[in-house]
Amino acid sequence: MKAALVGSLAYHPKLIVLDEPFGGLDPLVRDELIDGLLDRASETTMFISSHDLAEIENLASHVGYIEQGKLRFSEEMTSLLERFREVEVTLEEPAESPASVPQSWMRLNVAANVVRFIESRFDEERTSAETRSAFRNMRNIAIAPMTLRSIFLAMAKSGRPNE
Repeated sequence: MKAALVGSLAYHPKLIVLDEPFGGLDPLVRDELIDGLLDRASETTMFISSHDLAEIENLASHVGYIEQGKLRFSEEMTSLLERFREVEVTLEEPAESPASVPQSWMRLNVAANVVRFIESRFDEERTSAETRSAFRNMRNIAIAPMTLRSIFLAMAKSGRPNE
């Protein structure tokens, strides 16, 4: 694989398409491959399809998510990581799921005094205000950033029934 990549890079392509380039590589070869790709990043557009989300998160400047042949999003990695948050709300007393919630909330789960959901359009002020509006007896709210893997799993599971 290294030889094929080196051979193709000699022609200074404008676009490199790689499908699962990290599979089956030992850590040293994987790092060398990534270093080689990063060396070309300023002069080449790279399209990488991979299930190795940790490597993609460390490597990519832009990311897209395709589900059942449809592009669900395509954006800069920093923008994506800024807009998704895991939210956990602690209530004074047990609650039921609210009748309506913002469309940006995913995977709402209410269990006794704790409510968890994924906010897909995070804005600290708006998210806090919408949460206070939905849960009037809120005691505490904890908001945590998400990894690319967590975002992918939330997106994949949100389309499944009973998830």
